[in-house]
Amino acid sequence: MLMNIIDWVTGRGNRKMGVKIKGNVVLMKKNVLGFNDFGASLLDRLREFLGKGVTFQLVSAEHGDPEKENRGKVSKTAHLEGWITTITPAVATESSFKVTFEWDESLGMPGAIIVKNHHRSQFLLKTITLEDVPGKGCLHFVCNSWVFPTSYYEYDRVFFVNETYLPSQTPDPLRKYREEELVHLRGDGTGQLQEWDRIYDYAYYNDLGDPDKGPDYGRPVLGGSPQFPYPRRGRTGRKPTRTDPNTESRLPLVSLDIYVPKDERFGHVKMSDFLAYALKSVVQFILPETKALIDSTPNEFDTFQDVLNLYEGGIQLPDLPALNKMKDMIPLEMIKELVRTDGERLLKFPLPQVIQTDKFAWRTDEEFAREMLAGLNPVVVSRLQKFPPVSNLDPELYGDQTSIITAEDIEKNMQGLSVSQALEKNKLFILNHHDTLMPYVNRINSTSTQIYATRTILFLKDDGCLAPLAIELSLPHPDGEKYGAVSEVYTPAKEGVEASLWQLAKAYVAVNDSGCHQLISHWLNSHAVMEPFVIATNRQLSVMHPIYKLLLPHYKDTMNINALARQILINGGGLLELTVFPRKYALELSSMVYKQWVFTEQGLPTDLLKRGVAVRDSSKPHNLRLLIEDYPYAVDGLEIWSAIEKWVEDYCSIYYPSDAAVQADTELQAWWKELREVGHGDKKDEPWWPKMQTVSELTQTSTIIIWIASAFHAAVNFGQYPYAGYLPNRPTVSRRLMPEPGTKDYEELEADPDNFFLRTITSQLPTLIGISLIEILSRHSSDEVYLGQRDTPGWTADEAALKAFEEFGKRLVHIENRIIKMNNTEKWKNRVGPVKVPYTLLYPNTSDFTGVGGLTGRGIPNSVSI
Repeated sequence: MLMNIIDWVTGRGNRKMGVKIKGNVVLMKKNVLGFNDFGASLLDRLREFLGKGVTFQLVSAEHGDPEKENRGKVSKTAHLEGWITTITPAVATESSFKVTFEWDESLGMPGAIIVKNHHRSQFLLKTITLEDVPGKGCLHFVCNSWVFPTSYYEYDRVFFVNETYLPSQTPDPLRKYREEELVHLRGDGTGQLQEWDRIYDYAYYNDLGDPDKGPDYGRPVLGGSPQFPYPRRGRTGRKPTRTDPNTESRLPLVSLDIYVPKDERFGHVKMSDFLAYALKSVVQFILPETKALIDSTPNEFDTFQDVLNLYEGGIQLPDLPALNKMKDMIPLEMIKELVRTDGERLLKFPLPQVIQTDKFAWRTDEEFAREMLAGLNPVVVSRLQKFPPVSNLDPELYGDQTSIITAEDIEKNMQGLSVSQALEKNKLFILNHHDTLMPYVNRINSTSTQIYATRTILFLKDDGCLAPLAIELSLPHPDGEKYGAVSEVYTPAKEGVEASLWQLAKAYVAVNDSGCHQLISHWLNSHAVMEPFVIATNRQLSVMHPIYKLLLPHYKDTMNINALARQILINGGGLLELTVFPRKYALELSSMVYKQWVFTEQGLPTDLLKRGVAVRDSSKPHNLRLLIEDYPYAVDGLEIWSAIEKWVEDYCSIYYPSDAAVQADTELQAWWKELREVGHGDKKDEPWWPKMQTVSELTQTSTIIIWIASAFHAAVNFGQYPYAGYLPNRPTVSRRLMPEPGTKDYEELEADPDNFFLRTITSQLPTLIGISLIEILSRHSSDEVYLGQRDTPGWTADEAALKAFEEFGKRLVHIENRIIKMNNTEKWKNRVGPVKVPYTLLYPNTSDFTGVGGLTGRGIPNSVSI
């Protein structure tokens, strides 16, 4: 008996002695991130001196406390070491600290860490690594989260080891922590959310307008109604406006303090890049005083050389008091101004790729058509399956909208084929913006904008290139929309006024395509539709869930860039309304298109089949045969799609050996239910939603999400400056309609067609704003993480998952090499075109770890981050 007591006291016998576990903590202090809060930093050091620092407790994954709902037992409190003595670098960088835990080996393996911040300011906790854990070796905790002082929370901040568990496989001592963490992230749906809140919740797009400023500033609420359906956005909880209780009040224009969960905010490098190239470089042109930017004619480009001066020499800025005052407030590097030694102030932009080799190749018919396959909006062109083209608009509302293009109009340029022969041989294609825009033409044309709804018929030549055959420009009937369309048809011409009219017709098509690209392909079909996935994933899937780990990189910065877009880009009177033709109807128009949005059709193979540009063919690598063999977006896209699909299948098979495992996953089922019924709630009754009952449905769904966030967004975003940075190639607004013979406008066109062209499209001031905007949107951040890369190597402890991801990266590098080879093969004419711009928008850039961003025109970032 005495020996047993001695053994118990000394730690001999069955009881193990306590051990010391050393840990390494990587974080960023608040003041490092550019906040200049030195007072808070001094207070934090004082609190450290008084013993009120940053503390940690390990949580057992094997032994629970019956008195605390079987939560894992916790260690003694350990303190972060060296905060006072660690020198904060002058530039934003991570700092490493030590922590030492006393751990009772009888508690088994740690599975979580409780972190408490007793400082006065927050810090960004990156990782925690435990060394020499008995029976395990190293344990990694990937945190990547802001930790505010304890007074901001009514619960403990808990971080989990980077093991992966389905809900049913969660160790019992961690189960309650896992469940409660998701409850904290959901919030209770009330109150205005603050910087320190970690709440992911939903709201309608009811913050675009500002009716308190007057009726012209009101905008409809998007989402929650059959008239204006829309994906949900992140809730901020701001108070309603005084005028309209359904509209949320707005922040001042220049404020960037829009609520998103702090962990969704840009990283310090990305925010620095954004400030350098975004808001400040554009806002300078919004001031009314800057309308004095003039040359010989106010607010107009007189010649194409005037436009080229924006890149080759710069245009002179006026000496305006308001501009000078703003310059005093903004660092010089944040605005695109070149100050010469003689004091002359010039505005200058980088030379867009489309005019780097040839200043006028963009005007050719070949390049006009090629950009539908390899430009910045290569996702609209479709095969013409019926001639003449018909409309799907309701004839009771819009009358007969059938095209008036005739066989005689187009057969003269079809290499001897008749229309019926060309249809049979799959030789006819169409760029069709008619049905999308016709319901809005009258309203848009009541503003300063003057547009047409357009149809463009194209022919697939024997050399694999498309040639435009005819352009139809349509307006609603002057007696009323129900009487149908009034249309004119234009065909290619090389000489005389007919050639000038043909160039104008192509410009009207480009205006249509530019607006639909920005509002639909870019904003709606990537930015807006992705945000509900970000919210639902954080609300319903634990950080330990395998699908959370799979999808997390593809959500980076999406909520933040969307919030900034609502503040300065897509809001009423914002930059998009200033620079794109639908004006105040811009977002409303995208809501009309969302009515036809189908999630399963966002996958590339299904999209290509729907547009008729591919047919099923089991003999082909992707079971598809492209009807335009040299279609760079589709060719490269199918390679990327297949690589993503194989990676997702390999990954999901590790955790879901059967369909029953998918059905039994409670978090997964809650995620998918909420995504359908709330996040995309206006689509909840659609029959096409996957049921999420099989492994195949899970892998296809995940593949589509990753495709949209990465490759699709890259294809429609990063080509903007290379192609549209020279605005005559991609005008966004037209200011007058086609000139009628016998009119003064017609005489002007005959006398000086270039000047008439420039005065038909965007004027000088909107051009400067538009170029500034697309330069921002086209830049890769210097901290970009590309498809096939992870910002944290130890993102999972599962070797099988790491191996599958490594193989994914290898496949992407192989695709890179293939793209380079094809771009240098003369056979593939559409990959370079007359402008000599190689198609690299779907070049993965996986092999690039240099961290160099900029206007590269290549690379697939993981997420919709700009």
